[in-house]
Amino acid sequence: MGFSDMFKNKKNKKKEMLTKDLVKLDVKADSMEEAVKIAGRLLYENGYVEEEYLAAMQERERDVSTYMGNGVAIPHGTNESKKYIISTGISFVQIPDGVDFGDGNIAKLVIGIAGQGDEHLKILQNLATALQDDKKTNLLIETDDKKTVLDSLL
Repeated sequence: MGFSDMFKNKKNKKKEMLTKDLVKLDVKADSMEEAVKIAGRLLYENGYVEEEYLAAMQERERDVSTYMGNGVAIPHGTNESKKYIISTGISFVQIPDGVDFGDGNIAKLVIGIAGQGDEHLKILQNLATALQDDKKTNLLIETDDKKTVLDSLL
């Protein structure tokens, strides 16, 4: 099941979960905090979360790394920050040079998520499955086309 299938029957769907406006390619980030901030700002600037959610993403990262392996980090807010989510969404930040997420774990893809209710668990599960494929992950790290990102994740 792809991301687009996840919410087909959702009556209160306000926005598409991932759009070209939520994708940033060839980004430079000097720190994990900066990478998480960029991912969070995309969600905020596109109306998926209130600004308070951005601080909760940083708080989550301080508590436990969201680095998932294979060059991918999936930052998201704390459980207490769910009240700041307006609509479920995913931001995609490609950092070809990588950024250290601690313990030498270098993330080249930083995928911010904001999920209403328990939707974040489904998103995490789908992303983990999709990004286990090294070929697909490398394509996402190297692409210069936002459509390729959407086609690969939706």
